[in-house]
Amino acid sequence: MASPLTKNIAFIGGGQMAEAIIGGLLAGNVCRPDALWATDPVPARCDRLKSEFGIRVGSDNRQAVAWAEVVILAVKPQSLPEVLKEIGADLGRKMVISIAAGVTIRVISAQASSATKIIRAMPNMPALVREGMTALAFGGGISEEDKPVARTIFQTVGRVIPVEERLMDAVTGLSGSGPAYVFQAIEALADGGVKMGLPRQTAELLAAQTVLGAAKMVLESGEHPAKLKDRVASPGGTTIAGLHRLEQGGFRATLMGAVEAAAKRSEELGR
Repeated sequence: MASPLTKNIAFIGGGQMAEAIIGGLLAGNVCRPDALWATDPVPARCDRLKSEFGIRVGSDNRQAVAWAEVVILAVKPQSLPEVLKEIGADLGRKMVISIAAGVTIRVISAQASSATKIIRAMPNMPALVREGMTALAFGGGISEEDKPVARTIFQTVGRVIPVEERLMDAVTGLSGSGPAYVFQAIEALADGGVKMGLPRQTAELLAAQTVLGAAKMVLESGEHPAKLKDRVASPGGTTIAGLHRLEQGGFRATLMGAVEAAAKRSEELGR
């Protein structure tokens, strides 16, 4: 269990990712509800967060920032300039964590000149079930004492890894967008099962649990995925026949291309 935090945390933006992180912080006993404040322009989102978690909510970003020691920018990249124009002068020495895809630390610093402690984070959708993957890039003003705070926040919703900021677009293309690729793979596997006669519900369960189990084997065994694949594919068997068909369809090249396309789009969003 992560160590408790003693800092007040404001979420600017109360969407799904903010909700996931708030839920993780509270479920992990890392924060008390009275140490969290979320703002959102949509009253229904505020009402949901208030009723679900008992935290402070509202639409006044500046008031929330003034109260907080850690500010998490949980808005869409397109909305970030407007938000920073509003609160930029109030950030001072507060720790600022941005989860806006593609937006660099340099851009945030330029748009919020008072901010000196900036962290760029890229969590992904499985954070909603606390199995997320978050990459953190630390700005020059972040001290060694600051880093564990950011790690603790995101460890409540999954795994955390530090990366150089120049790699964040690649992270976005892989783990940020990757869940969508996996959802499509699960759907396709299930469709294959249905084509071969399985009931839809059975096929979806078989596909989803197979992906979950395979991912867990990669994480826990420490073996290269290719080595694990070879353990399944016996000579002249069913698996090697299926793998041959995947190679014919360009399966690996298509996935590599998807990561590349998403990473390039992340770069575009950051310009």
